Amino acid sequence: MTEITLLDGSIGQEIVKRSGSKPTPLWSTAVMMEQPEVVRAVHLEYFKAGATIASTNTYAVHVDRLARVGLEEQHKTLLDTAMAEALAARSEHGSGRVAVTLGPLGASYRPDLAPPLEEARAAFSTIVTALAPRADLFIIETVSSLHDARGALSGCAATDKPVWLSVTINDDDGTKLRSGESVSDLAQIVAEFAPAALLVNCSRPEAVAAALDLIAPMGLPFGAYANGFTRISEGFLKEAPTVDALQERQDLGPEAYAAFAMSWVAQGATIVGGCCEVGPAHIKELAHQLKAAGHIIV
Repeated sequence: MTEITLLDGSIGQEIVKRSGSKPTPLWSTAVMMEQPEVVRAVHLEYFKAGATIASTNTYAVHVDRLARVGLEEQHKTLLDTAMAEALAARSEHGSGRVAVTLGPLGASYRPDLAPPLEEARAAFSTIVTALAPRADLFIIETVSSLHDARGALSGCAATDKPVWLSVTINDDDGTKLRSGESVSDLAQIVAEFAPAALLVNCSRPEAVAAALDLIAPMGLPFGAYANGFTRISEGFLKEAPTVDALQERQDLGPEAYAAFAMSWVAQGATIVGGCCEVGPAHIKELAHQLKAAGHIIV
């Protein structure tokens, strides 16, 4: 019997799907500006499915992304909106934690676009300073390289809230980050910054086990939340892509996904959930399987 933290699933992708809006480079940020109630509804459904953490819709709320469409002055307002909707959902549910998600600067899966360390430190520090008083923890997500990890973690250095680091790995070789660097090299990041947990996210579930084998000996709580894409396409790696460049898998229903997550728990993972294309039904099934196996969801 193990205590397991059950994350929610896809936030941004789920918000876009429910809105009925056409995907844009601003992704779920655009929906939040017009329909903030959709954000709250998504958080609440995950809580009801069994998740114990609401991941804020802040993944893409970075000044560099907003500046592309002349909305950089809305940065603080959008951060506040995302936090308010997560807190409201938690209040309505009656329990749970709120994790501020910090996505990559530049673009997802593009370590070549990462800014210099000082620029990254300032960008992440701005978000952490704004939201730390209302957050329970921070999750740095979809980290593609050691450089990305250093920039984000240094920007979180001032907070006393837990900071979790989550990396994205090669779809075909889970021993490598998307930069080509070895997952085992994260040990130097752990030694330098001492994050509170080390995770794998937004990668094919088939690749996760190999990464966890390398992460487990690093001595931190660890886990994973994979995506449901067929793979990260070349089209999505272009400048300012939209999510319709990615294809959802048809063979990764709730039971199939939960089987992967349960195998990660068998490896020693104590934090599991889902990423893009993994929805409330997946989390509900995973909660069921965790309880049936005698685990305690915390």
